[in-house]
Amino acid sequence: MSADQPLTSLPTTKVARAARFARTGLNVGANYVKHYAKKAVGAASSMEDLHTANAAELYGALSEMKGSVLKVAQMLAMEKNMLPTAYSDQFAQAQYQTPPLSGPLVIKAFRDAFGQSPFQVFDEFEPAARQAASIGQVHFAHKEGRDLAVKVQYPGVAASIKSDINLVKPIALRVMGLSETQVRPYLEEVEARLIEETDYALELRRGQEIAARCAHLAHLQFPCYYPELSSPRILTMDWLPGQHLKEFLATGPSQAVRNQLGQALWDFYQFQLNELRQVHADPHPGNFLMRAEDGGTLGVLDFGCVKEVPADVYHQFTALLAPETFADEARLRALLTEANVLRASDPAPMQALYLRTLRASLELVGRPFRQPVFDFGDPAYMAALYALGDDLMADPELRQQREPRGSAHFIYLNRTYVGLFALLTELGAKVETGRE
Repeated sequence: MSADQPLTSLPTTKVARAARFARTGLNVGANYVKHYAKKAVGAASSMEDLHTANAAELYGALSEMKGSVLKVAQMLAMEKNMLPTAYSDQFAQAQYQTPPLSGPLVIKAFRDAFGQSPFQVFDEFEPAARQAASIGQVHFAHKEGRDLAVKVQYPGVAASIKSDINLVKPIALRVMGLSETQVRPYLEEVEARLIEETDYALELRRGQEIAARCAHLAHLQFPCYYPELSSPRILTMDWLPGQHLKEFLATGPSQAVRNQLGQALWDFYQFQLNELRQVHADPHPGNFLMRAEDGGTLGVLDFGCVKEVPADVYHQFTALLAPETFADEARLRALLTEANVLRASDPAPMQALYLRTLRASLELVGRPFRQPVFDFGDPAYMAALYALGDDLMADPELRQQREPRGSAHFIYLNRTYVGLFALLTELGAKVETGRE
């Protein structure tokens, strides 16, 4: 199914979703049979061809099922080198385009929520979605002189999260070579955040609260939310002006504009982390709108995924990035032990491996935090980041240590800063990182 073909139905029950996933498993198995049958008779059939066929099959199922399984695909697409290239390339589509729901399903969602069709609720309503993602899709509407963005959640998403994770879990464990016991705390963290993302009342409240507390930050714009036009599965807010990153860069903005946008992004995230002790934890390009007005203005969308940062986790995260940590190996070792990365039961060679790896990673990733001004457009920095990733993946000792370590809270903190750095790098922004 292509991204522009609307879905006329959605598997919402556990049985239907399991059946759809089972059908995908059979098709993937058939692809393996074809691959080895061709090889048996001497016909050309590469592993790359097999991965491409299976990735397309799996992505088709995830797109149709939407919800948490598609959200997992989005997260996997961000983890370079975890999967064969064919899978990561295919799953990357989930960050930008998935098949939208058809008009009748959208109308049904409104009748269930308000007893009226969207054409009665709003003065104008576009039945075709402007954007479709994993949890919901966005429509343009107009009411009483206001341009509005109306997010409609896909049916059955909230109820299917736990069962979806149980469907995906065996594949994830097989790919990563881990046991369920090893990954349970991390899966529970992902499940908790996914459940929150389906709670549109929570998203509305968080959007209002964070916008109010960040109102003093320069060059940011937040939408106003409309509770009277919202429900547990429908969320209505202002339609903000601007373009997503790729389209915006195509207009050729000046370096000064890109710097101001980058500064607004950096200040927003540092204020959230250091003052609010929570972060907008889904910083992909689709959640920001950029424009050149006033020297660069950044619109912030989608507060469905917000990570609350406990005090001890905040201490560990910031202390690991502090300059004094790298001058004191005992301090680094103590922090990594506190964060459950190092363990007393680890053999000395394993401890040395983790210390060496984490020191190199933290020095490079934490560099922007330890300089008063940082140029994210510096190609040498990005080359060093990519080289570090390649070196870590190629390290035979490290490849054997597949067990996840560290606090489960770091899943979304790491995701947040990986996404933030990616945005700043693509912007090529020079940012005052050391200012309060």
